[in-house]
Amino acid sequence: MISGGGTGGHIYPAISIAQALKEMLQDVEILFVGAKGKMEMKKVPEAGFEIEGLWISGIQRKLSPDNLMFPFKLLSSIRQASKLIKKFNPDVVVGVGGYASGPLLYVAGKKGIPTLIQEQNSYAGLTNKWLSKSARTICVAHEGMEKYFPAEKLVVTGNPVRSTIKLNPNRKGEAYRHFELEEFKPTLLVIGGSLGARTLNESVLGGLDKLEKEDIQLIWQCGGYYHNEMKERAEGKGGKVVLKDFIFQMDFAYACADVVISRAGALSIAELMLTGKPSILVPSPNVAEDHQSINAKALVDNDAAEMVKDNEAMERLIDEAIALLKDKDRQQKLSKNIGDMAHENAAMDIANEVVKLVDK
Repeated sequence: MISGGGTGGHIYPAISIAQALKEMLQDVEILFVGAKGKMEMKKVPEAGFEIEGLWISGIQRKLSPDNLMFPFKLLSSIRQASKLIKKFNPDVVVGVGGYASGPLLYVAGKKGIPTLIQEQNSYAGLTNKWLSKSARTICVAHEGMEKYFPAEKLVVTGNPVRSTIKLNPNRKGEAYRHFELEEFKPTLLVIGGSLGARTLNESVLGGLDKLEKEDIQLIWQCGGYYHNEMKERAEGKGGKVVLKDFIFQMDFAYACADVVISRAGALSIAELMLTGKPSILVPSPNVAEDHQSINAKALVDNDAAEMVKDNEAMERLIDEAIALLKDKDRQQKLSKNIGDMAHENAAMDIANEVVKLVDK
């Protein structure tokens, strides 16, 4: 059983692990467990896997009536998780983060079923720290995680990413044609996640004239929530702008990009490592324990990326991007250093750890 979700940053690694297990074991049976109403309930079946939903959500950081329902949702989810485990009878339960992983791994641990946690960030969340007491193996993306987890349980695997991210160099010309871009002009890629990011969108919108002046091409994933607004406000501004609510062929987007502006979620960083792209990270301030800033700092400390704070983005972000696009030596250095941090076989390595638990 594989549990977790809520965001693409949890869902896509979980699917990658499941795909690796299917590649390794012909007769493996896999059941996903997610949170009702969350995006995993759609994305997991689209990837060809079964999923069950629990009635669970997180605790709101602000005072909210929803928090009053949390104890009832938690008890309900624990009961439902117990029924699912009894029915499916798993050999191993894997948690990748997200609301549903808490109840499922808690019940599995109580029943003596081996559990594995995949922690994607440089900072461990409260749920995973709590679950780590009963977990047999903890797969982490970065060194130094023994400050959060028992050292003897840790395995550094990196974060799994979609297998379609890396582009065959022979198809680079096809990537430019896909976006109707010129191959030898500098290109900036801006990605704020599937839902978008207000700060990134406003910063780009305010810098379109600067990008046009420098003859810089722009691929801009603004997110579905902001797409109509950004399309209307960007009308007639800037030079060559490819504005998308969501980019499905991310391999083509990365292939065209000379520099990437991105949030600092674990999945985004794993993709940047795998593609070796020079990047400017803008950590989201709207996440638990400010973990995106900690993710970004891990790269900045290795001179593998640059960082602009969210509250400084409107003034600095586009200027920093233009400066980096002009500095080929700096691009090469960032590209080498971030590429050196990549774990290309993360999904298979985690799948191997799952199989080890079965063998034991």
